[in-house]
Amino acid sequence: MTATEASRRFSDLLDAIERGETITITRGNHPVAEIRPARRRTGADLRAALADIPPPDDRFADDIADALGLLTTEGNDPWAAD
Repeated sequence: MTATEASRRFSDLLDAIERGETITITRGNHPVAEIRPARRRTGADLRAALADIPPPDDRFADDIADALGLLTTEGNDPWAAD
């Protein structure tokens, strides 16, 4: 699919991808991108990503609390109800 066609038919492009298709986008008859369905992430993916990272040490919670203590809020909360 050309970049121009992808632009004009973006909704159709997303529908095809949602159905599982991988679409190659071309510009000047040269492939420039492939768009495919997003991979669903799971808790197992997170566990695998964190597998080689050591757990936080005992001071972690204290360090976070100290950092939060350094934050200040200036002015009123713009989201607070009047």
